[in-house]
Amino acid sequence: MSTTPLRLIVMGVSGCGKSTMAAALGQRLGLDMVDGDDLHAPESVAKMRSGIALQDADRWPWLDRIGQYLSQPHAQGRVVACSALKRAYRDRIREQAGDVCFVFLDGDFELIQKRMQQRVGHYMQPGLLDSQFRALEIPQADETDVIRLPITEPVQDMVAQALAALQARTSSPLHPAL
Repeated sequence: MSTTPLRLIVMGVSGCGKSTMAAALGQRLGLDMVDGDDLHAPESVAKMRSGIALQDADRWPWLDRIGQYLSQPHAQGRVVACSALKRAYRDRIREQAGDVCFVFLDGDFELIQKRMQQRVGHYMQPGLLDSQFRALEIPQADETDVIRLPITEPVQDMVAQALAALQARTSSPLHPAL
């Protein structure tokens, strides 16, 4: 069993599959999972429902809540689906959570726009996708705690790739939940 609990962020723009991937990793590794959307302040949710993009002032307290959630003790660890679009946001989470690994779900605008138009009941309006891509600062090579995965693969393949990359980063074996 790994001696250090995993702290994972599945990141990317809205509609890339963060929640699905975070749930799959959580189930596979026995991690507590939360969707970062559930940690937004009600005022932020109301803005997004109205098609208004969030500003950094809206995001800082949200990022702090995510980092605090990850830092709470849990035997296996925790995983959060969170956009973490800018390096400053990822750094803010790192400050709160400590040793964390980001799984960046990378996809192009057209594919993600199509996915967003097909989903039902989500408060993030497809029209906000432009602002998400404008804000996105793709993790660079010096962010060594980031695993980059293309979203064109089936989820089970992406999970396998993430597990292999996570395993390569630790000296302790990962024990998937059965």
